[in-house]
Amino acid sequence: MKLANYLSASWQTGAGEGQTLFDPVTGEALVSVSADGLDLGAALDFARQTGGPALRALSYAERGALLGKIAELLQSKRADYLDISLRNLGASESDASADVDGAIFTLKSYARAARALGDARHLKDGAPVPLAKTDIFQGQHFLLPQTGVAIFINAFNFPAWGLWEKAAPAFLSGMPVLVKPATPTAWLTQRMVEDVVNAGLLPDGALSIVCGGARDLLDHVAETDVLSFTGSADTARRMRTHPSVVAASIRVNIEADSVNSAILGPDAAPGSAEFDLMVKEVVREMTVKAGQKCTAIRRILAPAATVRALGEAIAAKLSKISVGNPRSEGVRMGPLVSKAQQAAAFAGIAALKEECDVIFGGDPAAFTPVDADPAVAAFVPPTLLYCAAGLAAKKVHDTEVFGPVATLIPYTDTMDAIAIARRGKGSLVASVYSADSAFLGELVPAIGDLHGRILVVNGSIGNQHTGHGNVMPTCLHGGPGRAGGGEELGGLRALLMYHRRFVVQGDPALLAQLSTNSADAALLTA
Repeated sequence: MKLANYLSASWQTGAGEGQTLFDPVTGEALVSVSADGLDLGAALDFARQTGGPALRALSYAERGALLGKIAELLQSKRADYLDISLRNLGASESDASADVDGAIFTLKSYARAARALGDARHLKDGAPVPLAKTDIFQGQHFLLPQTGVAIFINAFNFPAWGLWEKAAPAFLSGMPVLVKPATPTAWLTQRMVEDVVNAGLLPDGALSIVCGGARDLLDHVAETDVLSFTGSADTARRMRTHPSVVAASIRVNIEADSVNSAILGPDAAPGSAEFDLMVKEVVREMTVKAGQKCTAIRRILAPAATVRALGEAIAAKLSKISVGNPRSEGVRMGPLVSKAQQAAAFAGIAALKEECDVIFGGDPAAFTPVDADPAVAAFVPPTLLYCAAGLAAKKVHDTEVFGPVATLIPYTDTMDAIAIARRGKGSLVASVYSADSAFLGELVPAIGDLHGRILVVNGSIGNQHTGHGNVMPTCLHGGPGRAGGGEELGGLRALLMYHRRFVVQGDPALLAQLSTNSADAALLTA
């Protein structure tokens, strides 16, 4: 079966045989995708001319109500989505639910948040600014929804959440969406779009999907569009410098590579609550979705006196993780999504071994997955390494192995820990496990400019924290530098990506008239 694309409010099948999607456990061919022969420029024009005006005719509250209806629909079809996740991603029920339920939760969160904006259709930004000796001439800043298309080119690891965490604030802003999911796992995204379209929940042109290659999509961007990409830094660089993107100066949001850190404080000795909490979180981040998360822990920093004990504790827990076919009872970690990703992970492990010692795993020949043929399936065993070189190392700080792989690195003092964390050159998240206020007071401000999010866990918080790798819709997701320099979510702050600020200079009566049907932009950052 070839998946259809939804463009210009019609279902269209790409030409040719297309690219086949596989079950990463059994190797079974599932569906195929193709975008060949499709008029992507016409699809963008239709979204701009038809979908955008229809969405912007609604108030923020009305758009929020649409998000709520989408969430309800997806919830009703949750079992179908979990089945596709199992077959196309090799995801266990818990891994699939992180993606599917995360998407539904995010939609519901934005549906609730929209109520604060009420019946407004645009935003007033701040108070009037006096521009003359009297009040007769003033300036007023506004934020208007952009009149183009929000174009999403997404990664393979979160085909559900990756769409809706971006689409929720875009729709709420009044921008139509065209999504190009990653080809190997496009099935789930396509099914969700199909269900929403068939339910008639959105105006024509508000939601489009193209499966398969992006082809000439970026050739047709316009100055009113927004481009959001999640994936490799190399691909991000090509998108940023695409001639049409540069010529139109469109707004670009990037989430790219991230060698995230988990840092154990000097106070967290073996047996302490903080030590145990870090062990638990590292194991979870290495094994949930087989480590295929942009936010997963890649580097584990610990005091030199503690690092070996930490490694032993992590390895002991990893040894109890059953890896194999998620359909089999007791299996806790599934495969990577494809043989290509498996090959890339093994190549990355080989590169890390050049400057690291293996503490656990690392040898595919000595690993047998449960109820699966290793020659066909895309498994990578959990692998824990140790790098004694610390800051002097290179590959451990530059190589992100997108799988169940993490490296222990000792640090000598707080300044050394800061330098090692910053050596990632920009990360989505760092987590710190410590109750030492002096250590935290020095560390956190010193790494904050190179991290989008910092999770600090101590014994009093315990297991109540939301997790190193969990992205909450009310908090910022993104990171500087190597991580792409982008920002997503953060509650209503996300709407700023899809609005443009401008100022009107005139008499107070005009400014008051233009302020009709506006909400206070301060609500976005409240």
